[in-house]
Amino acid sequence: MSDFADDPGPGRMNGAGPSPGPGPVPGSTPAPTSGPAHSAPPPRALPGSGEVNRHVLVAIVLNRPGVLNRVASLMRARNFNIESLSVSHTDQADVSRMTITLRGDDVAVEQVSKQLYRLIDVLKVQDFAGEPTVEHELALVKVRANDANRAEIVKVAELYRARVVDIAEGSVIVETAGSESEVDAIVALLRSYGIKELVRTGTVVMARGSASIEEALKR
Repeated sequence: MSDFADDPGPGRMNGAGPSPGPGPVPGSTPAPTSGPAHSAPPPRALPGSGEVNRHVLVAIVLNRPGVLNRVASLMRARNFNIESLSVSHTDQADVSRMTITLRGDDVAVEQVSKQLYRLIDVLKVQDFAGEPTVEHELALVKVRANDANRAEIVKVAELYRARVVDIAEGSVIVETAGSESEVDAIVALLRSYGIKELVRTGTVVMARGSASIEEALKR
């Protein structure tokens, strides 16, 4: 018989099976696993200062059904609130002019202007922010009036170069035109008498000088 017959040999003690390999100690807390090898990058912020400014966009469009809906849908999708929207015919019967007043970051407005230009039936888009322009809007204000203050309301209207277009027993309708700030000023003053009704057309704008956004389309 071999001299090694009773030798337990490596890994065997008194008939026991192979010794277990290295593993977690009972009762110990497993080491935390590392995160994924490739994590998603943080969302990229849009360029721009983030400062909200007033912009007046003019869009020259073909006078066809559905154009206004597409423009409004784009503004809604880009989370812009349209403060005023004025639409009218131009010198060409089949072409209309939209004047859109909104507030937003300069870069965001520039991007939506480019996307607006890509819409079907949109011929030209221009942002008049910072440009020398003539800007007007019309407002009708129905003010509460009585015998005691009616003459005073008429004087206020004359002071702001407005005019009274209707006089009734309990009210006066004042028509005023000017820039947005000028209309805001007279409306704020008339509010002290009590405003029964107010309607504003929204801003329309035209560049000063000989340049024309519409003339380029006629060539």
